[in-house]
Amino acid sequence: MISNAMVGFVKNSSAIRAMFEEGKKMAAEFGAENVYDFSLGNPNVPAPAEVKEAMKEILDSEDPVLVHGYMSNSGYEDVRSAIAQHLNQLYGTSYTEKNLLMTVGAAGGMNVVLKTILNPGDEVVTFTPYFGEYRSYTGNFGGVLVEAATDPDTFQPDAEDLAKKITDRTRAVIINTPNNPTGVVYTADSIRKVAEVLEAKEKEFGTDIYLISDEPYRELAFDGVEVPWLPDFYRDTIVGYSYSKSLSLPGERIGYLVMPSELADFDNFVSAANTANRILGFVNAPSIMQRTVARCLDAKTDVAYYDKNRQLLYSALTEAGFTCVKPDGAFYLWMKSPVEDEKEFVAAAKEEHILIVGGSSFGCGGWVRIAYCVAHETIENSLPGFRRLAAKYELGK
Repeated sequence: MISNAMVGFVKNSSAIRAMFEEGKKMAAEFGAENVYDFSLGNPNVPAPAEVKEAMKEILDSEDPVLVHGYMSNSGYEDVRSAIAQHLNQLYGTSYTEKNLLMTVGAAGGMNVVLKTILNPGDEVVTFTPYFGEYRSYTGNFGGVLVEAATDPDTFQPDAEDLAKKITDRTRAVIINTPNNPTGVVYTADSIRKVAEVLEAKEKEFGTDIYLISDEPYRELAFDGVEVPWLPDFYRDTIVGYSYSKSLSLPGERIGYLVMPSELADFDNFVSAANTANRILGFVNAPSIMQRTVARCLDAKTDVAYYDKNRQLLYSALTEAGFTCVKPDGAFYLWMKSPVEDEKEFVAAAKEEHILIVGGSSFGCGGWVRIAYCVAHETIENSLPGFRRLAAKYELGK
């Protein structure tokens, strides 16, 4: 018999993954070209050529005992040093390898952080809508996820509501920008207001409140929009990064944590995070991928490809009468359901072989998420179905 905790996790298992699996079944039945799967943030853009070349060079020239062996739980020192220097060039920081911990993607990094800081009953605050797995990650360690509001028009964080949600049990606030699912990039002004609230609450309660910046989409920003570097705004910030989107490597599970030296209880935090990396079963991030990303720090994915998809999908859906938030970053379109119960709309879209995810999975009912990291032809071929849906719900009249 499975544990009581896992009964709950299974019951609330990711609707995103469930829709993805449904899409595979439908593709087998109707043909992949006749199914328009916008469920999963799985990049359709191939990894940059530098990744393949780096892997070949590593396998051909580096010591195989080193390449395939154990290293420090925090990762290869030379890899962490290279990434630290790269971040210093980008953000004017002064990180060293001691500030980096290589992780099994951003999800692995998030679990390492939460394992490090949470006691049962401690609270973690995040802004709605949010990546639904945050609830599972927090629950893994007996924590409680608390929802704070965003502005209903802009989906920027509501600092006043955040202040109401923080208690003496709050151990962390999670921010995800560019945001999944809205595509919104939180502005510097929004981040500054959040930081002011956290500083005030740390003083009020005499506790350390960590700001966890979940950044798998950092490089995916459009129209010249800048993504703020959160450690510039708040001392107790931990950055979790993934190469899943920036280098189109979601299946390779490689990322890192940045733990600035200014962090509260820095030495103990770093020691505990390294231990958490091991005892969670990760042990260390994949060795070949660590060495690969260190050689690809200046490589970039084809952001223009995502932008082309973004422009087509947004313009076509708004012209059809749908209400959408124009994304500043990531590769998701956040669209208002034409009926209050978005599950009804998701089902109607499925009848058109269009697979989208309901906003309730992100803590925000009445909306749907459309992942446009797909072939451009998929978007083009889906548009007649979207237009039929608009007509069905009498939009644009």
